[in-house]
Amino acid sequence: MSHKEFLQVLSYDEQGYAPLVFSQGWQTAILNYEPGAEVDAVYRVERHKLTDEVFILWRGSGALVIAEPDTLRVVDAVPGVVYNVTIGTWHTVIGTRDSSWIIVENKDTHLGDTDYRNLTEDEMDSFMSQLPSWAEKMP
Repeated sequence: MSHKEFLQVLSYDEQGYAPLVFSQGWQTAILNYEPGAEVDAVYRVERHKLTDEVFILWRGSGALVIAEPDTLRVVDAVPGVVYNVTIGTWHTVIGTRDSSWIIVENKDTHLGDTDYRNLTEDEMDSFMSQLPSWAEKMP
């Protein structure tokens, strides 16, 4: 028997999102820096109506943007910490050019369980006022 039957070794070094492991209703993906994660490119959030979504920053600097019913929060992520965005929560991420996230979610989440909405003017003001210091220095 080959080692491939016992262990898969997967990586993703390109920009953007890539699901890598699919198993029993869940998937694990890597989200590397992409231009949409820059501060000046953020204008909308997304939510999933059927699942939580787990984010783990494992490289670089990044933050979760959480749009709660009455407020918007920018959470400066700590590498290696598990952030569970609960079902129905509006969210997005920002990150430096060397940022990379591990994402665990229901299989096929982005194929039919994602709504998008633009941030309001007040939410954009709140977002800009809460930026971590590393994000303020981004080009």
